[in-house]
Amino acid sequence: MRTFIHTTHPARVVLGSGTVSRLAGEVRRLGGGRVLLVTSGGPGTAAARGRVRDELGDLVVAEFGGAVAHTPVEVTEEALAVLRAADADCLVSVGGGSTTGLSKALALRTDLPQVIVPTTYAGSEATPVLGETRDGRKAVSSSPAVLPETVVYDVDLTLSLPLSLSVTSGLNAMAHAVEALYSADADPVTDRLALDAIGLVARALPRLAADPADREARAGLLRAAWLAGTCAATAGTGLHHRLCHVLGGLGLPHAQTHTVILPHVIACNAPSAPDVTRRIARALDVPDAASGLYDLVASLGGPTSLRALGLPESGLAGAAGLGVAAPYPNPGELTVEDVLHVLTDAWHGRRPHGPVTTEAVLARLTEQVVDSFAQSPDPRLRDLLTGLVRHLHAYVAELDVSQAEWSHAIGFLTETGQLSSPARQEFVLLSDVLGISSAVDVLTNSRTPDTTPSAVLGPFYVEGPPEAPHGSVISAGLPGTPLWVDVTVTDTAGEPLGDAVVDVWQADEDGFYDLQLPDLEEPVLRARLRTDSEGRVTFWSILPSHYPIPGDGPVGRMLTAADRHHYRAPHVHFMVSAPGHRRLITQLFVSDGAHLDSDTVFGVKDPLVVDFAPRTGATPDGRAVDGEWRLLNHTFRVAALAG
Repeated sequence: MRTFIHTTHPARVVLGSGTVSRLAGEVRRLGGGRVLLVTSGGPGTAAARGRVRDELGDLVVAEFGGAVAHTPVEVTEEALAVLRAADADCLVSVGGGSTTGLSKALALRTDLPQVIVPTTYAGSEATPVLGETRDGRKAVSSSPAVLPETVVYDVDLTLSLPLSLSVTSGLNAMAHAVEALYSADADPVTDRLALDAIGLVARALPRLAADPADREARAGLLRAAWLAGTCAATAGTGLHHRLCHVLGGLGLPHAQTHTVILPHVIACNAPSAPDVTRRIARALDVPDAASGLYDLVASLGGPTSLRALGLPESGLAGAAGLGVAAPYPNPGELTVEDVLHVLTDAWHGRRPHGPVTTEAVLARLTEQVVDSFAQSPDPRLRDLLTGLVRHLHAYVAELDVSQAEWSHAIGFLTETGQLSSPARQEFVLLSDVLGISSAVDVLTNSRTPDTTPSAVLGPFYVEGPPEAPHGSVISAGLPGTPLWVDVTVTDTAGEPLGDAVVDVWQADEDGFYDLQLPDLEEPVLRARLRTDSEGRVTFWSILPSHYPIPGDGPVGRMLTAADRHHYRAPHVHFMVSAPGHRRLITQLFVSDGAHLDSDTVFGVKDPLVVDFAPRTGATPDGRAVDGEWRLLNHTFRVAALAG
């Protein structure tokens, strides 16, 4: 059992398209009437600033446009003077981390309510963390007082954010999520949010590279920013953020530094936190988290070296010393030499590698096999084969399948194939008892709700059953309760369909099909009939019984080993083929029969459970029957072929 304490920080989040139109209402909701608008003044956010000003209107009493990276305290003092001169009672910031940081710094000093409107994806708006720079040193503090009361995420305001900034901002958010997974204060809630955030960023950024106007991708990044920031607010940050703050104090750009450093910190921590590293890799959908993330950044044209960001090599040793000067949580204890190694690799832009693990080797194997089908000329075949490979490999890895177990599985499949024949389809039976036949049936036939539900074909259908006229007896004298079947075939509008072919087959009262009765010389309890002009088919049969599927083969032995019963609910099979209409394969189940709620092939559907009504006395066609007989009336509705 995992013991944990989870703290949820109060916040109101408004996320969507056009949500900035609610901004004035959000300010008034906080009791604000005199807004200081905090901006950075950069050209990239001009449109967003204009939109926010328009929405706030007369609520804005002053604007400070001098927000810069790393929140220098002298800039905060300038903004504070503007705030006091305007007698502002609410802070609204629009922009990236610089404006959010300045708003937080002002809130810390004034306790004024904040509404943050992010135009990037870093997620600092959701954290209680504030980093301020004084004399070239960045100091980081954490206080609930800097948390904004409301965050308004508007996808429309991010559409103009260049891909390069989208990449680094998204990686900044991902860093919050990654460090939340490492934290000693992590819990199941933050774990789930963090992994969701990592996956959202990893999926959205390649989509943006293909189409920078992809609104869904940008909405996913905003959700990731919020989720990741929420994780950081609860679980805190560690070595990665410590190093980034140190480098930020040396003048390096914030988001770009996060982007460069993160893969190397993941590689450094992999030996101390193998489970976290594996989960990050799964969220990224890569074999190795560190190298996979590096490759993602490189493929998107993002920064991969500190040298390219302007850090001189001579500054590495000093940065490493500052990195370990103050205690910071981390999965493993690191020396200054360890940190210097991380920074040196990041400075050179070397592709990091995590430790060689079984999971990474298996993941690479899976990708090799998947890649081998990449040139398939049939796209659908390629999708089917690569999907099969991924799922089978995942199954083997997740369950740690042994060589002996896989050899047994191969033997099982071999025997299943050897036992299959035109008279006995053991592979169909295997598909049935695993529920695959029913799953494919649902996917194939559930898209026509006005038709009769379909059901599995089963292993006992035989092509070309004997033709039978209306009113004939298909039971050939086998014992059982007589059953008069009167069914009608119509289209979805209820119009009868003449000349439809209706194949029917069933088991006898002992639960055996004719294929299982070697003494029979010709087909019994199976026939092919054709509907008349009214769409009707009539015939005599016998009441079907519940029955066990064949238990003498590998499928039956599998069910026995799993302590599953072998029985099917009693039913009659129908296959309806009408010209110009979709073929219907279905079954009708006896409403008072056994195993309706536990059919071993999962074939029972409520609309197919019908009355086989008990009767005595006169029969519909005048046939003399002593004692009870049963009546089955039903209408099959079939869909027209598309086009």
